Amino acid sequence: MPGIRKSDPAYRRATLAMLAVGLATFNGLYCTQALLPTFTSVFNVTPTTASLTISAATGTMALMIVPASVLSERFGRGRMLILSLLLATGFGLAIPFLNSMTWIIVFRGLQGACFAGAPAVAMTWLSEEIDKRDLAGAMGLYIAGNSLGGLSGRLIPAGIMELASWRWAMGLNAMFALIMALSVWVLLPAQQNFRPRRIELRTELQVMLGHWMNRRLAALFLIAMLALGTSVSIYNYIGFRMIELFGLSEGLVGLLFLMYLSGTWSSARAGNFVRRWGQGPTIVGCATLMLVTIPLFVATNLTLILLGLFVFTAAFFALHSVASGWVGLTATSHRAETSSMYLFCYYVGSSLFGWLSGYFFHHSWTALLIWLADLAALIVMLSAWLWRGTPQPN
Repeated sequence: MPGIRKSDPAYRRATLAMLAVGLATFNGLYCTQALLPTFTSVFNVTPTTASLTISAATGTMALMIVPASVLSERFGRGRMLILSLLLATGFGLAIPFLNSMTWIIVFRGLQGACFAGAPAVAMTWLSEEIDKRDLAGAMGLYIAGNSLGGLSGRLIPAGIMELASWRWAMGLNAMFALIMALSVWVLLPAQQNFRPRRIELRTELQVMLGHWMNRRLAALFLIAMLALGTSVSIYNYIGFRMIELFGLSEGLVGLLFLMYLSGTWSSARAGNFVRRWGQGPTIVGCATLMLVTIPLFVATNLTLILLGLFVFTAAFFALHSVASGWVGLTATSHRAETSSMYLFCYYVGSSLFGWLSGYFFHHSWTALLIWLADLAALIVMLSAWLWRGTPQPN
């Protein structure tokens, strides 16, 4: 059947549902990031240990994305989306009642594993159901929902922390995520182009590994890993820097995540950037902006730091939008598995580099920035190779 066009009534329902998917998933996934300084003091742990509340969630999500994608081939994308979100928000509602950092990390891991079903199939749902002529715009709106979800997952707990404890912050935030999950259940149109197929584990693994034989796909997978790892590392530890440097309260530090609005803007317009300049120049430009803004974080001037964070965040989300759309266009078959491998690498980057960067931060803020600049330089090189060394997809 033909895909959903922008002029169809189902397009509005689909894009609103995918917006809610992003809000629920990334609100829940990163809801502890603004609370890391609180966790270090309340539970008497190091920043690196506190950051495991992020890395545990993104790590188990990465591990479960491929199984969730495989199951969606048999049971359907929409069903996987809804079940995933409801289970994950259920674990989120339990976290405020926990009394140790160990159990919080365990439940965050369980929550991330359940969330895996949403990003594992959301892009595939869009690729299958939305007309190719409108896919870039719909994908951009989904990524915009991701950035808004990430923003709400930081701002809601940070704002509540000004008035109440971290338990209230986590609990009320989980209620918001649950409302978004229920909205997906109500709004998401039934799939018209999905055909269930028999699951064969050996075949699925061969397909997954086979994607790495496509050099363009391999480059996109590595870009995803490095890009999210760099972004998460900055947001994990910049709050500690702001508290130390400017003496800000944790609630005020949470306002730093308003910078995610720049990512909402840039990801929603990524389709326009691609139509004007093409995938290659756009992704190289975004990667370069990420690299050149990192030195601004050395500054002791708050305005320069905020400017750097604004531009960095906009560049990161636009890059992710372009790369994820390019993956869908490059893969001519087994798109669910392709998207899953991209997202596996994406969240492995968040989990691995977000945790590993803590050791550089423990040494010094400058050491962390040098490490992150190295990662960003690799993104620029991979993006340049992708642009100049391979043909551009139509």
